[in-house]
Amino acid sequence: MGYELRTQTVEPKRNTFQHLIDRFGDKPASRYQEGTFNIQAMENFHYRPYWDPAHEIYDPDYSALKLADPYAYTDPRQYYYATYVTARSAHYEAFARTLSYIEERQLFDRLPENWHALMVQSIIPLRHYESGAELISVNGCRFAWGTSIAQACGFAGFDRIGNAQLLSLIGLSVGGGSGEKLREAKQHWLDDPYLQPLRRLVEEALVEKDWAAGVLALHATDAQLYPLLFRHLDDRALFRGAGAYSLIAQHFSQWFTDQDKWLTPLIKTWLADEKYGEANRAALAAIVDRWIPQARSAVRKLAAGIERQAGSTSIVSAADRFAAEQSARLADLGIPAKAGAEGARK
Repeated sequence: MGYELRTQTVEPKRNTFQHLIDRFGDKPASRYQEGTFNIQAMENFHYRPYWDPAHEIYDPDYSALKLADPYAYTDPRQYYYATYVTARSAHYEAFARTLSYIEERQLFDRLPENWHALMVQSIIPLRHYESGAELISVNGCRFAWGTSIAQACGFAGFDRIGNAQLLSLIGLSVGGGSGEKLREAKQHWLDDPYLQPLRRLVEEALVEKDWAAGVLALHATDAQLYPLLFRHLDDRALFRGAGAYSLIAQHFSQWFTDQDKWLTPLIKTWLADEKYGEANRAALAAIVDRWIPQARSAVRKLAAGIERQAGSTSIVSAADRFAAEQSARLADLGIPAKAGAEGARK
């Protein structure tokens, strides 16, 4: 008996879900579109939360920043679960290879004394900053209106706890495999005066009622902190015999570049909204006036502490430079920052 194998094509009755057809036309949708658009719960909320009866369980009024169509914003990275996990797996594996290289050659043991002190007293304690940042991002994920925004906040939350874990791995490596340096770093976070403004900022952003204000307060701090620690100090490390620091700094610098890819476009989308654009501009100006001076002061105090530890005479001036650059970026977006870098010195 003979058999003939042939391919048959079954034409689909439609290319995608109806709500995506309504938005994009009857054509195949990407996985990002299928997993993002029109998923926000909009109705059938049976009761209001006891802890905030003025709002529904899901409510656009949890923030002063609104969009007429929340899906006017899309993550430029097009992250959904599979693409996000793939990207972060590659990031973690690259970090693991770097840390393995450092440990095999005992490069942390060869750090100059002042750079070793900087690691333990200023860098490893930031795992607590990152843990607070995770909760702020999760708060955004819970209360944001629109899945495209909420899932970006959710992925940022996973990123932040990942950063905390990477800093913990560094602490374990510096401590020779023991948790001694982690315990020491925690005491620095709790007690050292130059870290307290940063700790206070994170704790206040944690209880900020407007989820977007909390997320933007964190980003305002990141935009000064990450370039200072992982670009400026990276450059200094290369000339001061601290190659191990330079090797790990690159991973955190790359992460912040990726983080900025979704947040800055979100700010632009808020400002460009036809219905809420002007109200959003006023709300963003208020957030900037509230949080930027505190962020500048906190980062500058940290820079002054590092200056004493590492003997770097340029780090405070670098902090002022990054603060000025941030003001310029905000002005380009149409949000003037009233407090200049000088305000951080007060």
